[in-house]
Amino acid sequence: MVTLNDVWLVDYARTAFSRSRPGQPERDVFGEIRGDELLVILLKNMFKNRLADKGIEKKDIDEFTVGCSFGVGEHWTYGGKLPTYFVDMDKRTSCVFLDKACGSAAAGFNLGFLEIAAGYSKCVLSTGIEHLTRVPMGIMNAWIKPNLAIANKESPFYVPKYARKGEYDVLIATDMLSTAQKLFEEEIPKFTKEDMDKFGVRAHNLTIKSQEEKWFTSGVNGGEIIPVEGHVEGNVEEPMMIDRDMAARKSKLESVAKLRPVSKPHFVKKTATGQELGRKGYMEFVGSKEGVITAGNASPLNAGATACVLMDAKEAEKRSIEPLAKIISIGFAGVDPTVMGRGPVPASRMALEHAGLTVEDIDFWEINEAFCIVALNCMDKLGIPEEKVNIKGGSTAIGHPLGATMCRLIGTVARILKDKNGKYGIANACVGGGQGVAVLLENLSA
Repeated sequence: MVTLNDVWLVDYARTAFSRSRPGQPERDVFGEIRGDELLVILLKNMFKNRLADKGIEKKDIDEFTVGCSFGVGEHWTYGGKLPTYFVDMDKRTSCVFLDKACGSAAAGFNLGFLEIAAGYSKCVLSTGIEHLTRVPMGIMNAWIKPNLAIANKESPFYVPKYARKGEYDVLIATDMLSTAQKLFEEEIPKFTKEDMDKFGVRAHNLTIKSQEEKWFTSGVNGGEIIPVEGHVEGNVEEPMMIDRDMAARKSKLESVAKLRPVSKPHFVKKTATGQELGRKGYMEFVGSKEGVITAGNASPLNAGATACVLMDAKEAEKRSIEPLAKIISIGFAGVDPTVMGRGPVPASRMALEHAGLTVEDIDFWEINEAFCIVALNCMDKLGIPEEKVNIKGGSTAIGHPLGATMCRLIGTVARILKDKNGKYGIANACVGGGQGVAVLLENLSA
């Protein structure tokens, strides 16, 4: 019989997240730096200034994983191997590149967890990258060419009616904005646009507060952001150290409420609660024929790199390495791709069930705010109080560099558990295409 090993998260770090501008790269403070270069800068810094203090060397890494949602062009990693060449890691290190859209970093993290638990690896370096200025989403990405000729026109993945930007979005059941809009409509009357706007304002103001308190750059685990030299927004000739997430802004509900919609209504015929809706019912509830998703209640486009180091607990103890957290359980799920925002709910339930825990046992949650409606729906369906969710700010403000995000959420909730002496925490996210991911951690010092 196989005996599973305990697995610890022993380090976590990331770059700050810039504000991506696909059509105006000079306005992205990382616009002159490739995504793979951001990762290499991060890893070189970690090995020199963080892992060396723990006695972890490059030769100790058994598996290296790279998660990325758009692994094409500059994001291509030769099966995950290229970054290890640039960092001068040991040639014996096995590598893998993973694409699980917004859950890509979690896919690598989970692989590392399972490898160590089963005894195949002792130390895994799990990373994520995304640079949505230089390798953009959708039709702006020249490398993305889905084959519509073989598409099943009856599939939920083929919904040209709601597509915003060409063939790519037609093939994946409309764009992400439409999936968030549909989730909102299906949950009427549980949530209003004002609920989402308030949650977005909360995310920005909590993030700003955390930045002012230097929470991301100091404190638990020595902080999580490693400064990277970029440039002043709009001036590529003027260098600037980037040590804060660039999308966060002090916000007021009055201003956020006036932002223009970036989604269009579906006018769903019936809500998830059985309410007859349609066009008339939607317009009566919303007070408008416009959509409800705006830049104020959704994450921006971003660039950044993240990294987590996982280790066999006995190996870590032998080296006198303290855990940031113990990895207790993971979860994953598939859902209707046209409402991909439902994914975190079943994924979190799986993680809880396998850990033998309940929602009430969880002290803090990091729920990815790809859209505020996703977090609100997860909180509603699982019965999570707001004061346990995204207490240092959310992705609406911090940012969501797709493939890198889950390492950020996992590392941040681990730091929060230490900071607040919480026992259990969950990081989860919805995943484009109709999926969900979750990771459950335990603070062993609580």
